Amino acid sequence: AWIGTGAQLLCKTVVAGRGAAPRASDVPTGPIVQESEGRAAPNRTYQDLLTSPHDEKVFDYFYTSRLAIIANDGGVTPIGAPAIHQGARPSPDGRYILAELIRTPYSYVVPMNLFPVRLQVLDMRGAVVRTIHDRALQEEIPASFDAVETGPRDVAWRADAPATLVWTEALDGGDPAVKRDMRDRVQMLEAPFTNEATTLASTATRVFNITWARNDVALLTEGWSKNRRSKTWLVNPSRPGDARLLWDRSSEDRYSDPGRVLMTPNSRGLPVLLTTPDGKSAYLAGAGASSDGDRPFLDRLDLTSGKSERLWRSEAPYYEEVIALLDATGTRALTRRESMNDVPNYFLRNLQSKSLAQLTRIKDPAPEFAGIKTQLVTYRRDDGVQLSATLYLPAGYKPEQGRLPFFFWAYPREFRSRDAAAQVIGSPYRFTRPNGPSHLFLLTQGYGVLDGPTMPIVGEGEKEPNDNYVEQLVASAKAAVDKVVEMGVADRDRIGVGGHSYGAFMTANLLAHSQLFRAGIARSGAYNRTLTPFGFQAEERTYWKAPDIYDRMSPFTYADSIRAPILLIHGMADDNSGTFPVQSERFYSALKGNGAKVRYVQLPAEAHGYRARESIGHTLFEMVAWMDQYVKPERTKRME
Repeated sequence: AWIGTGAQLLCKTVVAGRGAAPRASDVPTGPIVQESEGRAAPNRTYQDLLTSPHDEKVFDYFYTSRLAIIANDGGVTPIGAPAIHQGARPSPDGRYILAELIRTPYSYVVPMNLFPVRLQVLDMRGAVVRTIHDRALQEEIPASFDAVETGPRDVAWRADAPATLVWTEALDGGDPAVKRDMRDRVQMLEAPFTNEATTLASTATRVFNITWARNDVALLTEGWSKNRRSKTWLVNPSRPGDARLLWDRSSEDRYSDPGRVLMTPNSRGLPVLLTTPDGKSAYLAGAGASSDGDRPFLDRLDLTSGKSERLWRSEAPYYEEVIALLDATGTRALTRRESMNDVPNYFLRNLQSKSLAQLTRIKDPAPEFAGIKTQLVTYRRDDGVQLSATLYLPAGYKPEQGRLPFFFWAYPREFRSRDAAAQVIGSPYRFTRPNGPSHLFLLTQGYGVLDGPTMPIVGEGEKEPNDNYVEQLVASAKAAVDKVVEMGVADRDRIGVGGHSYGAFMTANLLAHSQLFRAGIARSGAYNRTLTPFGFQAEERTYWKAPDIYDRMSPFTYADSIRAPILLIHGMADDNSGTFPVQSERFYSALKGNGAKVRYVQLPAEAHGYRARESIGHTLFEMVAWMDQYVKPERTKRME
């Protein structure tokens, strides 16, 4: 990180003379023992963990570093003793360092970011000025999404002050089950760090973010995942406790999203809130979601009244979004503009003169897709919830050519209200080209594609979304099938479905609980929820609290009901929580054992997303070949 005005760098350096890395012995060193003393420690199924004393030695070897100051003339000044530095951040004025030192004991059940940490303020010679917190091993945080660690968390330097630390502390012990009027408080501590911290604000829910502007202006956002509520306050750092509510809204309501606040670098190069020259207003840029699709906008926010003034909005047939404002008056903006036929490029938009100057001339990366037809469609499922999707048709397709074989690619999401679930997602004016192992390549092979058909899983009141997961999933899929058939573009008997990760889980469930699809493609999914017993996706109940839900949602449970052919693809080094490769391995065995048509493809050295050129090419080959074999051929009788 740059120190102060940028004449020096603070770096983590390899420890001199550390020798060779530890080598594993060919002879077992003895049993590996783990023990629990009867306290609940519900943790999700993390991957890539330490597993043995040898792993601990390797971890120490590669993560131990020594801090050093690197001058612009190349001079190196070591600081302090070697340690495992999880983080080291200089104060804005360049006089102090906030160091996060990982300590033992390590854990074999949680990743390194939950290991014990000592947070210290150091001077630029490495001497300890103050220890802020000694955090213990975090294995026992409650399973709720609103649960947090005890003690100071999210410790950071205040961007608009020379050397002031800010952190959040839970007032309820970090446990959402504890009833408290106030759950969090924000603490501030100024250099020279000899006094006690002062409380900037206390909140009824969890503090998510603080955006700093100046000594009398900051924005604080709090929220609660259980009910999806979010509040943003205008606070005065120089007068702790002085706060005024700006927004109180549902975090899943896209239509009411006020947008993101725009930032600018201050004199020390740190991001702070961009305000007008008189300091009375800030700027907001957002997607502008509406029932007509996304229409990005730029607003000016009055920091006194909390009201916004619309300065500009993207107009059809373009999709144009503000990347940054180039002056505090809000006159000139850097935007990225595109349309269905125009490649995204950067422009200089003068909001005063209404002029537009193109800055880049990026060419079409895949001209083979020119002429593909795109349409944003809306429709309703049987319970009345409005759904939406983006429809793609091959270049040159004409209705008189007849109905096409189709492929759906989707990803379910959970909601707490039907209104939020029904909101339109996307824009009809985006320039679309595939990248990586994209399902859109099927457009070159004679298929229509329904991309992102919304699959909302709604739980209102006392109901959790997943209480009726299967029923809502099938209803959403049926509505999407009915829509493309009604439009006259899809053959009901020749539709495939696919998805990645939770979309793969969705795919397997749709094949298990419906006969809507002729084949499926499931990439890097999890299929047996008893293997993720402490929660998954937006489900925070454990298996032991909701065993029927876990069983009902697991397509592994219904492997004997899957009759449509299914292609399983999985990276052999999948590092995503919950999607261990064993999920696909065991699901394949279950399907094969029950006589299903299934193909299981393992991609060597690939993680949760596929990156190697060979892996991407092979994945595309597998997807096209599977669809050509099981979906494209016409037939007169539907699969039983």
